[in-house]
Amino acid sequence: MRFWFLLGFFNPSVRIFKKPLAGYFAMKVSELSIAEQAKKVLSGIDELRPAQEKAVRAGLLDGMSLLICTPTASGKTLIAELAAVKTILEHKQKVVYIVPLVALAQEKYREFKARYAGLFNVALSIGDYDSADGRLIDQDLIITTSEKLDSLIRHHAPWIMYVKTLIIDEIHLLNDVSRGPTLEILITLLKRMLSNVQIIGLSATIGNPEDLAEWMGAVCVKDLWRPVPLHQGILVGNEIEFRNRK
Repeated sequence: MRFWFLLGFFNPSVRIFKKPLAGYFAMKVSELSIAEQAKKVLSGIDELRPAQEKAVRAGLLDGMSLLICTPTASGKTLIAELAAVKTILEHKQKVVYIVPLVALAQEKYREFKARYAGLFNVALSIGDYDSADGRLIDQDLIITTSEKLDSLIRHHAPWIMYVKTLIIDEIHLLNDVSRGPTLEILITLLKRMLSNVQIIGLSATIGNPEDLAEWMGAVCVKDLWRPVPLHQGILVGNEIEFRNRK
């Protein structure tokens, strides 16, 4: 599977959710079909960003697998969080959040632990590749790396069967020579082990997302909105020359 999604082939059978909404009005967090206690945690957020709304309309809260292809800082993490709170609070099942680096796993753990304290249990599982980490049976949201999750599966961690949603941050690393093979095998294994698993892939840099979405069995959600405009220019001497400004 590696490298194929960068080759430029397009499969017309893949669902792509990217058309702007006519007469667009931002969807309110209060309108979402998630638990009221989750809405209170997110009370500082009034409206969804464009990519977030597209994800909801594409089936995020209905268990659909999605590949989110949007720029940096466009709100991908909140998309993952909405899927997580839906799975944990309403379906009473587990969520695994895969990140590529231990430092990022620790950062996400601190962030989610603080935000969702009192709503559900958040755990960090990194290192110690010779353990099934039995304590995770009582945890709801598990932050880990692909290498650690691979180890947990190989050690027959019993709680794996209760995972409903799998979130993969920086999913474009499937194309990475060192991390890609493990991540590819992980996704393949979990799709076979968990027949109804929801997979949410997040990335800002996928060359050809339609093919990756097809392999995932996911809807491809695209959006170009970013909170800060992106300007391209050329550095000439000590000055950057832009097309329309300097």
